[in-house]
Amino acid sequence: MPYLYRDLKPRSPALPSAACATHSSGKAYKKLKQECLSSGVLFEDPDFPACDSSLFFSEKAPIPFIWKRPGDIVKDPKFILGGATRTDICQGDLGDCWLLAAIASLTLNEKTLARVVPLDQNFGPDYAGIFHFQFWQHNEWLDVVIDDRLPTFNGRLVFLHSAERNEFWSALLEKAYAKLNGSYEALKGGSTIEAMEDFTGGVGEMYEVKKAPDNFYEILEKALKRSSMVGCSIDTSSAAESEAKTPFGLIKGHAYSVTGIDEVSYWGRQVQLIRIRNPWGQVEWNGPWSDNSLEWRSVSPSEQRRLSQATRDDGEFWMKFEDFKVHFDKVEICNLTPDALDDSTAHKWEVTIHQGSWVRGSTAGGCRNFLETFWTNPQIKLHLTEKDDGQDECTFIVALMQKDRRKLKKLGAEMLTIGYSIYESPGRDGHLGKDFFRYHPSKARSKTYINLREVSNRFKLPPGDYVLVPTTFEPHQEADFCLRIFSEKKWLMLQPINPTPSPQETEEEKLFKALFEQISGKVSAKPLWVIANYQTNGNGKLEFNEFKVFWEKMKKWIHIFLQFDFDKSGSMSSYELRSALKAAGYQLSNYLLQLIVLRYSDEQFQIDFDDFLNCLIRLENASRVFQALSVKNKEYINLNIGEV
Repeated sequence: MPYLYRDLKPRSPALPSAACATHSSGKAYKKLKQECLSSGVLFEDPDFPACDSSLFFSEKAPIPFIWKRPGDIVKDPKFILGGATRTDICQGDLGDCWLLAAIASLTLNEKTLARVVPLDQNFGPDYAGIFHFQFWQHNEWLDVVIDDRLPTFNGRLVFLHSAERNEFWSALLEKAYAKLNGSYEALKGGSTIEAMEDFTGGVGEMYEVKKAPDNFYEILEKALKRSSMVGCSIDTSSAAESEAKTPFGLIKGHAYSVTGIDEVSYWGRQVQLIRIRNPWGQVEWNGPWSDNSLEWRSVSPSEQRRLSQATRDDGEFWMKFEDFKVHFDKVEICNLTPDALDDSTAHKWEVTIHQGSWVRGSTAGGCRNFLETFWTNPQIKLHLTEKDDGQDECTFIVALMQKDRRKLKKLGAEMLTIGYSIYESPGRDGHLGKDFFRYHPSKARSKTYINLREVSNRFKLPPGDYVLVPTTFEPHQEADFCLRIFSEKKWLMLQPINPTPSPQETEEEKLFKALFEQISGKVSAKPLWVIANYQTNGNGKLEFNEFKVFWEKMKKWIHIFLQFDFDKSGSMSSYELRSALKAAGYQLSNYLLQLIVLRYSDEQFQIDFDDFLNCLIRLENASRVFQALSVKNKEYINLNIGEV
């Protein structure tokens, strides 16, 4: 199925209060629960049944799983017991430590947690075997409904579970996230920032610890104070090192949560500490400032209580910040969007979101290495207005996300390698052509093309107009994408599309008159010219003025086709269609261009002259119809809002 996404006007972030019901019945959680209570039957979710297809898509279950409800596992199940805390997250037999690290960070912010995990759920008198959770997906909050049947073996949960055997909120959250992505297996392997963004609608930034700025401690301290979610990990040099334990008790290739940062007085001087949690719920750092280290003996009991320091094997530990920088390699920070912050929070991001797609043959041009097609990628115009306080530049974050790749795993889809470039606008409207990119370097770009769900970077540029080009690395690769721009100051994203006016008619009236007199009465307006709507008097014949318009346009169209038929083969590349149509006076949105390419190009992305002519005639006819529409329908015909 081809990727086609209607270009939409940039919009503000969606609010979770307007979360969309996702159940196939079309019914919301409350309605489904009420029906179960009325009928006295526990909910069974047909969208995510208790069977192997919900567990795996590429392998068979290694053990005979038995799906059980919490009441069949323990006598007195609780949804949340003593508050939802980071110790409620213990990893099971699924390689989703990246998800668990994000859940642990989620518990540090009560407001954010209560959005993802609605707290009005329990196993009390109104229990109906149904629960729901909310996740952010591409500028939309979704309400995911599940039943509470969980995979078990020998009477115990197989996957995520709480340290308290009768607490089930974390296991049910993992199930809802598995449903969102198609199966439990789809959760194997990932980046913590991916789940953090799905819990908050925030934007991620990644730091290489060894190359971090000098004020890295202050960056992390500020992030945690702003309720940002923070994760960290240690790189591996080979697959064999994955989850290998170092002599200091740290796990390589494993996702940890950063749960605190603080300073402590030690022998008369301040020492910077950072608190880390292993989602396994055990296996901890054993170096300086670990749970049983001698350093804590020189810290007062009141200070230890303030830092929640406890000597227990719960997966959480403190370490000196300097040691952290030595042993860890990557830090991921998820900055929360304005809707995720309390009114009292000093810092708020301004966010603009754009949806788009890369489609073979029209808008999947690849990176700048492929100059012949690079210019055909979607282009988004940015207008930076407000400088940072006391600065001459504007700070903003660009986050490019490829959509639904984890969900499409079962169909063989993998994460594409993606990135983007930012160019200074030449000051003219419309889609920039090949020659512009041939002779103009980018002003900024993503650090690297990488096969992550999202690529994001922070930039500082002077106020002005810029053009952002999101791409896959290779051309012809299809995916939908979501582009988000975060700024600390208000600014606008502009996408003006002003169709190029058709050139004036040439002065050849005498020749036309002579030619017209020769064929007068012989030129029928059927069938071609009825389609083009050139014949206006209703008698089925072309009058002189009608013939003149037709002749001029035909000459122009032939010239345009020959201009873009570079190898003189009688066909042109579909990637050149945008320029050819622009030369003919049509500037179309990516959505319309994709439809036309799908309709008129062959398997080699080629368009012959007959199809090119047919395309132009239909556009000509459509433009006449659109021009006749009233002003109130303007938003319908302005299909190119959102891109240049």
